Amino acid sequence: MSTNLVDEIAAEAASLPIEQQQVLEIVRSLASRMIVPPRRSVFGDLEHLGVRVTSEDIEEARREMWRSYMGNDE
Repeated sequence: MSTNLVDEIAAEAASLPIEQQQVLEIVRSLASRMIVPPRRSVFGDLEHLGVRVTSEDIEEARREMWRSYMGNDE
């Protein structure tokens, strides 16, 4: 968020008499919605199963998918 926008919002909020607390609550609510929780790793979810996916496994799966998509049966 740019500094000018933050200053503008602060100036507008300061000019409001009693509603300032409500404005602050709205701003906090909006700010909390912008926070994105970190993504969980699929590999961590499968760890208890003993599944290990290597880059070679992924490349092999891609080759198989493209082969069937392109219609090349080697």
